[in-house]
Amino acid sequence: MEEALWAYRTTYRTPTQATPYSLAFGVEVVPPLERQIPSLRLAIQERLTEEENARLRLAELKALDEKRCFQVGDQVLAVRRPIITSHKSGGKFTSKWDGPYVVQEAYSNGAYKHVDVDGLRIGPINAKILKRYYP
Repeated sequence: MEEALWAYRTTYRTPTQATPYSLAFGVEVVPPLERQIPSLRLAIQERLTEEENARLRLAELKALDEKRCFQVGDQVLAVRRPIITSHKSGGKFTSKWDGPYVVQEAYSNGAYKHVDVDGLRIGPINAKILKRYYP
């Protein structure tokens, strides 16, 4: 039973683009194998110098930013506005995402202009409220 729960909680989910463990605890799990092979998280626990720690954090932030990068032609979903929906419109089972949209323009500041299926231009929208759409 424990092995099945471990597998479920640490398996990447496409709709959420995360593992259930990371959604619950805010960090990825440290697999047992990683205890034997040094990793960034374990190195930080080993009290890196301030300079080493800053360099590693910057690398992690860059990797996180790359998760939110989209190219022209990518299909994406956008958080529905307003985020809080009434119970009359389907309640908690109503999707919190609109789309799919196709990225039409990408700006250097992390914003994107989209077009919907009818050709209506939308945006610019910040990448923080977008996620990749997988048809």
